[in-house]
Amino acid sequence: MFTGLVGATGRIRSLGQGEGGVRLEVEAPLAGELHRGDSVAVNGVCLTVAAVSSEAFSADVMAETLRRSSLEPLVAGDRVNLELPLRVSDRLGGHMVQGHVDGLGTIESLADEGFARVIRVAAPSDLLRYVVEKGSIAVDGVSLTVAEVDEEGFAVSLIPETLERTTLGAASPGQAVNLEVDVLAKYVERLMVHA
Repeated sequence: MFTGLVGATGRIRSLGQGEGGVRLEVEAPLAGELHRGDSVAVNGVCLTVAAVSSEAFSADVMAETLRRSSLEPLVAGDRVNLELPLRVSDRLGGHMVQGHVDGLGTIESLADEGFARVIRVAAPSDLLRYVVEKGSIAVDGVSLTVAEVDEEGFAVSLIPETLERTTLGAASPGQAVNLEVDVLAKYVERLMVHA
């Protein structure tokens, strides 16, 4: 379980193609806090640490994860958002994020609005049914508040802190982003269907 509050950004060191997946190595300032077998969110995707040093960690990314996320097109040198899992004693500053990507969105536009930046994201209709204005959504692992939503996508507004501390500050139109909708909305829908 995560909160969508990015702890640091890391840099991809290497991607090793294997049979049925990829071994991802990430240079990360928080690597010293990780142990083999720990969970870590990489651009919002929950991965299991396979190897770790004081400066980097590696994780195996299976084909299912590559199909559902934006991790496949990453190359050495790319920056990624990183988050350690929530501890029971931690504050829940963002929202409940599982690290289970529901699908991909595409950044359509960016517009500065005062000190904030509004990002419009096109998203599949099967995900948009869970998105509500002023609700929460995770974009590349970043917990954000939905500013507006329509039939084609949604908009979020990023404060300077988010722009500086996450990869969303360097986002550009056409870029694919990982989306995780609010899990509570999915549970409510499931309960209503079977009520």
